[in-house]
Amino acid sequence: MKKLLSIIILFPLIGLSQELITNNIFYDGHNREYTIYIPQTYSSLNPEPILFAFHGGSGYSDDFMNYEADLRPIADTAGFILVYPQALEDPNDENSTNWLHKDPTDHKDIFFIETLIDTIASNYNVDLSRVYACGYSLGGMFAYELACQLNNKITSIVAVAGAAFYGAFAYCELTHPTPVLSISGTNDGEHPYNDTNGWYFPVAEINNYWATSNNTDLSPLVEELPNIDTSDGSSVERYSWINGDGCVSVEELKIINGGHDWPSPLSPWSNQDINANSEIWNFVSKYNMDGLIGCDDLSVKVKDISDERELVKIINVVGQEVNSTTNKGEILFYIYRDGTVQKKINF
Repeated sequence: MKKLLSIIILFPLIGLSQELITNNIFYDGHNREYTIYIPQTYSSLNPEPILFAFHGGSGYSDDFMNYEADLRPIADTAGFILVYPQALEDPNDENSTNWLHKDPTDHKDIFFIETLIDTIASNYNVDLSRVYACGYSLGGMFAYELACQLNNKITSIVAVAGAAFYGAFAYCELTHPTPVLSISGTNDGEHPYNDTNGWYFPVAEINNYWATSNNTDLSPLVEELPNIDTSDGSSVERYSWINGDGCVSVEELKIINGGHDWPSPLSPWSNQDINANSEIWNFVSKYNMDGLIGCDDLSVKVKDISDERELVKIINVVGQEVNSTTNKGEILFYIYRDGTVQKKINF
């Protein structure tokens, strides 16, 4: 049950340089802390997206922001508000700072995040159709909970080394196409990739749930990414379930021989072929509550065909003619002389 006693009020900013602010909300009997980063591009005249970043179990938002998940440089360039909430101590888990408290408990941080979204939107010009969440480990598990139980406010999520408990999707109330990206290591010892102990869904079942919920193609496109750093002992494959409702995709970055890590140059023990920070924003930023931004602008009928056609031109989702060197991951439409069209992802 939601209980909001008082809120610290902030005032909107117009054209200021970047701001890093630690705030508190007294919510549900607790003094809750969060750090908010306002990018240098922010203006109260223009609505900006929000990205929530959730630390792992027993973690702290400051450490998460300053080490693994420092998304501030991307926020400055891309223009979005960045929020690092802090979890409460769990008395049933030796006071570890957890997003999902162990039973018996009536603590539920879903409502805290809902209140936090409303609070930030009351103080800043926010694009509420583009509220994103990402998290590491338990924070990734919590991102799945948000996508299910706060779907009317959360647009898209990314879970890094984050599993999902059996039963986690039983409470899903999906109200819009919900693109999901998972970044998972096949040798993850904390959240096993193929769990056989009955605690967590295997990653394949998580992907299947979201692909089915979004009505994507049954079989994914598979891409082997360049093994940039052969010394890290791992490599990466990208799986993309495309053609979902609202043109959304469900994706997995499968780290072969990867562990319970956040891939980043700041984490030299993790995979170095990808950077989770950039992968997160590149994925979620393409979507709003209706699905892929620009999906409705398509003026061509898409259907599956073979490539044995004479190619006329290639266009992107907003109808602009492009060449084969466009952005990686961009959805393209190959138009052939006989009038048929094929949808692909540019790798």
